[in-house]
Amino acid sequence: MADTSDKESKTEQPTEKKIRDAVEQGKIPVSREASIFASMAALMVIQAFLIGQGVQQLVPPLKGLLDDPGGFRLSTGADAQHLLSVVGLQAMRFLVPLIVVLIVFGLAASLLQNAPRLVLERIQPDFSRISPVQGWSRLFGAQGLMEFGKSVFKLVSVSLVVGFVLRSSEARAFEAMYTDPVALPEMILTIAMRIVSATCIATIVLVAIDLAWARFHWRRELRMTRQEIKDEHKQAEGDPLIKARLRSLARDRSRQRMIAAASRASLVIANPTHFAVALRYQREENSAPLVLAKGADAIALKIRAVAEENRIPVIENKVLARALYEAVQVDQVIPSEFFRPVAEIIYFLQSKKSPQGAKVQ
Repeated sequence: MADTSDKESKTEQPTEKKIRDAVEQGKIPVSREASIFASMAALMVIQAFLIGQGVQQLVPPLKGLLDDPGGFRLSTGADAQHLLSVVGLQAMRFLVPLIVVLIVFGLAASLLQNAPRLVLERIQPDFSRISPVQGWSRLFGAQGLMEFGKSVFKLVSVSLVVGFVLRSSEARAFEAMYTDPVALPEMILTIAMRIVSATCIATIVLVAIDLAWARFHWRRELRMTRQEIKDEHKQAEGDPLIKARLRSLARDRSRQRMIAAASRASLVIANPTHFAVALRYQREENSAPLVLAKGADAIALKIRAVAEENRIPVIENKVLARALYEAVQVDQVIPSEFFRPVAEIIYFLQSKKSPQGAKVQ
């Protein structure tokens, strides 16, 4: 009951990340009918192009063995080994091309459905596969019913096709009773090719349906709940609360470094309580005053406190302090439009040599 309700809550289509993770874990849509169809197609190719030629090559050595079995010496073990090697070589020459065709068609059926991928998790033991409860649910679940329906369809379609082909070849079968036995293999091969060809044609519809069903069932199994999508989004983008906390910590560290840097300032330009900008000017360091710190309200008061602790001149100029606060950036020189007013203040401080820590109006 809980499993049913859980599936009903999965109403959202899978995200790209969900699909990518499933593919990396080896959970990919696979049609079994495509592999069976590939085997039937390989069998049809074998019958059409390889069986006849292979039988022609295999018949002479077998005929010589059957017609004159005494021509092969079997007095020693070496003789028996030689005979087996000759027979085995001929059998391999006949069977290897057939096996290669079957392997090629089987690999093509798999590769055309999905790209090859090595997933070690898929080859690890899964004890749920031998669980009677899990097996029962697979047999009578949606997938089990689908497999049963496909099996019934295959049985019915193949039976009809084979019956139709045999019915149409009934006259030739009766004629074979009065024909040369040498022609019987060719006739049997022709009938077999017709049966395999008709079966392939009949199962094309089943293969197409199974391919579509495999993709549909795969995506349905990957469907997600809204909460899962939210959780995935949080994992991808980061938890907003954590990100806000990290930003807050970063801002606090930046303020602490900025306020600490204010102790190296040459002067502080301030609006009595609202704004403060700490500047450093050393001719050998920068061509223009450098902004070490700036702040408003509580931070402005901290900058002024640092200045007073380090006996740095504090110049109270409301208009200039507000303009500098809005226009300047920390760790950058002041814009050119502030060169003149700031230069006048620096010249005033240097020429008058006002007491350090004094407030100059």
